[in-house]
Amino acid sequence: MSDNQTLYAAFAGHLNAALDALEAAGTLPGGLKRAAVTVEPPRDPSHGDLATNAAMVLAKPAGMKPRDLAEALVAELSKLDAVSSAEIAGPGFINLRLAPAAWLTELNAIASLGADYGRSAMGGGTTVNVEYVSANPTGPMHMGHCRGAVVGDALATLLEYAGHKVIKEYYVNDAGAQVQVLARSAHIRYREALGLGEAVIPEGLYPGDYLKPVGAKLAEEFGDQYAEAPEAEWLALFRVKAVAAMMDMIRADLAQLGIRHDVFSSEAELQASGKPDEAEKWLRDRGLVYDGVLEAPKGKTPEDWEPVELPLFKSTQFDDDQDRPIKKSDGTWTYFGADLAYHFQKAQSADALVDIWGADHAGTVKRIKAAVKAMTGAEGEATPFEIKLVQMVQLLRDGEPVKMSKRSGNFITIADMVEEVGKDVVRFTMLTRKPDAQMDFDFAKVVETSKDNPVFYVQYAHARICSMLRKARAEMQVEPSAQHISLLGEDDLALAKLAAQFPRIVESAAAAREPHRVAFFLNDLAAAFHGYYNLGNDSVEKRIVNASDVNLTSARLFLVAQVAQLVRNGLALLGVEAVEEM
Repeated sequence: MSDNQTLYAAFAGHLNAALDALEAAGTLPGGLKRAAVTVEPPRDPSHGDLATNAAMVLAKPAGMKPRDLAEALVAELSKLDAVSSAEIAGPGFINLRLAPAAWLTELNAIASLGADYGRSAMGGGTTVNVEYVSANPTGPMHMGHCRGAVVGDALATLLEYAGHKVIKEYYVNDAGAQVQVLARSAHIRYREALGLGEAVIPEGLYPGDYLKPVGAKLAEEFGDQYAEAPEAEWLALFRVKAVAAMMDMIRADLAQLGIRHDVFSSEAELQASGKPDEAEKWLRDRGLVYDGVLEAPKGKTPEDWEPVELPLFKSTQFDDDQDRPIKKSDGTWTYFGADLAYHFQKAQSADALVDIWGADHAGTVKRIKAAVKAMTGAEGEATPFEIKLVQMVQLLRDGEPVKMSKRSGNFITIADMVEEVGKDVVRFTMLTRKPDAQMDFDFAKVVETSKDNPVFYVQYAHARICSMLRKARAEMQVEPSAQHISLLGEDDLALAKLAAQFPRIVESAAAAREPHRVAFFLNDLAAAFHGYYNLGNDSVEKRIVNASDVNLTSARLFLVAQVAQLVRNGLALLGVEAVEEM
């Protein structure tokens, strides 16, 4: 194994070499597709250290029985010095047991590569555009935005670590009715700042105090120029000014979570530049937009409904359940029409697209996927495009729901959250469940110092190792050293075996676009470390720091130092600091 090649990658290479040898010997026909062949840990650790499905996957196209092919592969793999045994399980799965030296080599690889252990070239430098947050610019960021923001940001970091170039994008929805409402709300605060009476916020406008500084700034800039002016004179101006102020606030809120986007794309600018018109023409030229009448709503037809001819996109050709209008009857763009043009624009500068959406947008997934498939695949292969839906988070305080309403101005902001529990707690907690699963965020529970709190559990593992290293240096003058790692036994190597999975976790998480897999792995690694540490409570011989055996102590310190390195690597992918003291 080379110094910069991790164990699972090395054994994938060994397996390929074994298959090449069988092809050269005529046992296997040449040209078999190996993409579905895997090397991974067996589900049951008692079956061995590594398992491969190669014989099961390749037997049928090779015209062989799986077990016959497995026997031929076992004969080849058994020649490797790192393999202590190779066995066939069931109809043709192969389980390998590795010699201890293989795991010791891997510990040295972690020490050598440090922060780069787990970094992958699988992305091949391809560009992925990850669009996330994209909240309407009508107020500060609140907890309704937080989960998607963290998931998107962690995914972007993960993809970059896995060898992709990444564009982190925020789509500013500044062309809809909601920003007109924002402008009117800001005008009321503007008059208030001029001393023209206390603000009375009509129903349907934004009442939050966060607009008071916006009103004050408008008053300072324009004086009373627009205080009594008709709406037509100030609405467009106040919209631009208020949106700019909200975006400054949103950037500051996101920065408190450690989130910074590369690109902010404006829907208003997109429309002003004629991009939706270009997209419509492009689609019409290819017969993918036509003028037609939508079917009447299902069930009881509303009294005011009447058939209207609209430009419709042929989304039924791309697995959607009905064709979709790209314009409204008044000629303005539908959300879908604008989004269609926006995604077409994004695809010009990326090899793949990922959108992080709230689960309340689930109904529009099919149509926008259909549009991207149509617009990027008309001349060839469509741009890969995925939408990850993120469920809302229920806020609790000691088990009781915390009410929040953006329109009333009574909501918990991200800034409030970070101030109370800290950035790291917020970020890690948001990744402790799959994004499409419901989540409770209890202010009390997320700061508990117990093993039931995954944030604490992982952070404590790192801090505990750091404390142990400091104590060994101070009291025994012992440093972690690889010199005596051959003394490590079965319990020690079990921890090394789990640690060695980190690179494959990174690659599988990046391929699936699921950064929470890294958080799950860190929790498993922390649990394994704490369990390993606790072995010393029952047996002096199993203590990590043992004054009676300096050489074994230095070896075990080397082992846990590599575990700490992986905790740092994993937490860095999640945007969380690995603390050294708690």
